[in-house]
Amino acid sequence: MKKLAATQIKAALVAVPDWKKTGSTIARTFQFKTFPAAIKFVNAVSRSAEKSNHHPDIDIRWNKVKLALTTHDAGGLTENDFKMARSFDGLATKA
Repeated sequence: MKKLAATQIKAALVAVPDWKKTGSTIARTFQFKTFPAAIKFVNAVSRSAEKSNHHPDIDIRWNKVKLALTTHDAGGLTENDFKMARSFDGLATKA
């Protein structure tokens, strides 16, 4: 997958407004009411990531889950990162 140019990244961020670009990653912190709800979300993320063979960095803090995405093989952000971000946003509403 081809690395996106800065203008493409800026345009792609519009579709995932809760995600912030930091360096060569996009990241978002999700907050849940309980620890079990946060873990349920992490489990759903892990299944989706494994199925897509595109895995985020995950940081779990009680009821908060931070996800960070980048495409290491491409050396930065690709359309796949934004596709996964949209997918993870959808999973958060089900947790």
